[in-house]
Amino acid sequence: MALTASPKLALKRGALLTAANWQVVVLQFVADAVFTALMAVPVVGGAALVVLTSGLAPRELFAQGLRRAVPAVAAALLAHPVALAAFLVAVGVALLGGSLFLAFVKGGTIAVLQASETSAGPVEHPPLRVSAVRKAGRFRLETATAGAQRLFGRFARLGIGLFAAYAGIGGVALTAVVTRGTPESAWDAARIAAVTLIVIAAVTIVNLLYLLVQIAIAVDDCDVATAVVRAAGFVARQPLPIGFVFVVVSTLIALGTAASFLATAALGLIAFVPFVGLAALPLQIGAWMVRGLLFQFLGLTALVAYVRLYRGGDGVTAGGG
Repeated sequence: MALTASPKLALKRGALLTAANWQVVVLQFVADAVFTALMAVPVVGGAALVVLTSGLAPRELFAQGLRRAVPAVAAALLAHPVALAAFLVAVGVALLGGSLFLAFVKGGTIAVLQASETSAGPVEHPPLRVSAVRKAGRFRLETATAGAQRLFGRFARLGIGLFAAYAGIGGVALTAVVTRGTPESAWDAARIAAVTLIVIAAVTIVNLLYLLVQIAIAVDDCDVATAVVRAAGFVARQPLPIGFVFVVVSTLIALGTAASFLATAALGLIAFVPFVGLAALPLQIGAWMVRGLLFQFLGLTALVAYVRLYRGGDGVTAGGG
């Protein structure tokens, strides 16, 4: 078998089964939108709090540039510990509630896609039949709800580990930046840019491992500790297929992001045209929805591909039982 034959077929199968269960794409999109709205509330309140405590108008604050605005914001919050504590508590409550909500929805999504992947025939092999793809749909509210309830507790405990990893990465990055002071030269700016890229890479890897552990929990119906061991074994057995799926999907997401930026810039130019600019808002909303649904589709395609690779491509669970 060629090196990329299995991951290619897994990706094709993932795309077809995700299309067959398109309802979970919409469900995940709505869940992410709700999470974003929840996080926006304390963030907007925090921004207003910073403006009030700094004594500057928003335009004056950010007219100074990021190099001076960020220290001013930090000083304003540190000078008012009660306000800072209230802001952090509000962000923490919104983050915790939103994350638990996402964990519940993700459990239902994985349950539906796992049922579809297990029961569907070789839809990825030609000839491609629409009827076969349609029959692979397994979305039912009962299936999603039962899966969410079954996996929620373990996904919530796993999420605590994810937040701990995020905190560790953020702490190390913040220490690396703060210990050298504010950027005063091109070299310092390049150093901060390098730290940012490293943080992005670390968060991406952590998110991939988090997804693989979720898959191990769902497929093998095991606890978190056992799933971590089995996910590590999965990575050790099939690093190249996993890397292939990850690179392909990440590249498609990057291309989609670039295209969305170009579309946003084009719509921004239209917004300055009298009367015609009124059409920019619905077009921007439509572009946001298309981008969000596309990214969810790509992410769930990768999820099904990982499930296929994890099960060995032959219906045999990788955990052995």
